[in-house]
Amino acid sequence: MAGKTLFDKIWDMHEVKTIEDGPSVLYIDRHLVHEVTSPQAFAGLKARGIKVFRPQNTFATPDHNIPTINQHLPIADEISRFQVDTLTQNCEDNNVTLFGLGHPKNGVVHVVGPENGITQPGMTIVCGDSHTSTHGAFGSIAFGIGTSEVEMVLSTQCIMQPRPKTMKINIEGELEKGVTAKDLVLYVISKLTTGGGTGYFVEFAGSAVRSLSMEGRMTVCNMSIEMGARGGLIAPDEKTIEYVKGREYAPKGADWDAAVEKWKELYTDEDAVFDKVYDFKASDIEPMITYGTNPGMGVGITQNIPTLDTIDASSQKTYLKSLDYMGYAPGEAMLGKKIDWIFVGSCTNGRIEDIRTFANAVKGKKKADGVTAWIVPGSHQVEDQAIAEGLKDILEEAGFELRQPGCSACLAMNDDKVPAGKYSVSTSNRNFEGRQGPGARTLLASPLTAAACAVTGVITDPRTL
Repeated sequence: MAGKTLFDKIWDMHEVKTIEDGPSVLYIDRHLVHEVTSPQAFAGLKARGIKVFRPQNTFATPDHNIPTINQHLPIADEISRFQVDTLTQNCEDNNVTLFGLGHPKNGVVHVVGPENGITQPGMTIVCGDSHTSTHGAFGSIAFGIGTSEVEMVLSTQCIMQPRPKTMKINIEGELEKGVTAKDLVLYVISKLTTGGGTGYFVEFAGSAVRSLSMEGRMTVCNMSIEMGARGGLIAPDEKTIEYVKGREYAPKGADWDAAVEKWKELYTDEDAVFDKVYDFKASDIEPMITYGTNPGMGVGITQNIPTLDTIDASSQKTYLKSLDYMGYAPGEAMLGKKIDWIFVGSCTNGRIEDIRTFANAVKGKKKADGVTAWIVPGSHQVEDQAIAEGLKDILEEAGFELRQPGCSACLAMNDDKVPAGKYSVSTSNRNFEGRQGPGARTLLASPLTAAACAVTGVITDPRTL
C-alpha cells in the first residue's frame, strides 16, 4: 500500500461515511460565519424549528459590509446595517460566539480565525466564503461553501462533499530579495492559469514554501482557489506550532502537549502518490503584477504584456476584451504605467507582516501626489499591533492613513469603492471587472510592490527603491 498524502490523512480522519457512488459525509471542526452568506441559512434553521447543532464550533464576525472609518457610528448604508444586525440577532438566538462590530476581536473572518487560535492543524474548516482556503496554511482542510451548505453545517456539523483529487506544487530554492509570498502564488497562477487546479486540493511544498512565515503561507493558501483549486494546504512544522501556541482558543497544558504530538504526524508520506505534481524554481520568480481581468493574467514586473501571437487562438477574443477593459495593449511594458489607487488589506494581505512591509518600504518617503491609498488592517488586533509598533506613525508621516479593519476595497460591497476608470494596485485576491467598483481597473501585487507604486505614482519595481 502506498503512503498517504497530508490531505488524505485529514480527510480520512473526518469522513463519517461514504455514500455509494456519491459524496462523503465529512465532519467539520470549525465553522466560520460572516454577515453575507449566513442570513438565509439561519432563516432555514428557524423555519425548521431547530438551533445550531454545535454552537461551540461556530464563530462569527461581520467583515464584508462594515465601514473602515467611524466604526463607532451606526452603519450608514441601510442594507449593510441590516445584514450586520441580522447576524447579531442570529448569533444571540443560537448562542454562537460573535466578534461584532467594535469588538476587540472583530475583523476579516480569515484573519480573525488564525490570530485567535481558532484555526489549528489537522482540522476541517468551512465558511460561506471562497477564501476559506487561507486556513490551509496550518495544515488543515479548509474550503468555502455555499449558503445551503452553511445551513447543512449549522444543523448537523457535517457536510456532503465529493472527494477532490490531490495535487502537489513543489517550489524549491530561495526567493530573491523583493520577492514575497504574494509574488510566489501569482507566479504559480500565471503558469497554471485560473483553471489549472480545478477538481484538486493542492499541497504546497518545497524549501521556498517552508521558508515562508505563517502570514506568507496564509497568502499562498488564500489564493489557491484563484487557480480553480478546491483549496490549498501546507504541512505544519515548528513555525506553525509556535504561531498557534498561547493563542486564546489553542489547547492549554496537557491538552497542548497531546495536540502537538498529533500535529507532528501531519505530513505527506514519502511514498504517497499525488494525482498531479508541478515543480517550480524560486529563482525564476520576480515581483509580479497582473495586467488583465483574472488573477492568471500576471507577469514579472519587468516584463511586457504578452503579445497576441503567444495567446491560444481560441482565447484571443477574450484576451483582447480584457485588455480593452484595462486600457492596455499587447506588448506594452508594465513599468511606468500610471496608477491612481493603492489598497493594502483583505484576507490575502491584511496581516501585521503586510502592514510592516508596506510601512517599512515607505518610511522616510512621501505618498505620490494624485494617489489615493487605503491601508486597512485585517483585524482590530492587527490595528492595535500596528499602532504599538509605531507603524501608524510611519504611515502618517509618509502621507498615508491607517483605517479600521474590514474587507474594504477587496470587493465593492461596502463604502470603499475605486472609481470607474481608475487604476488600483491592490494586495487583495481578485481583479475581475468591477471587483473593486463599477469600471475600476485592478492590478494585483504584493504589499512591497504596492508601496513602491504608492510613492512613485507609477508601476515600479520594488527592488529599485
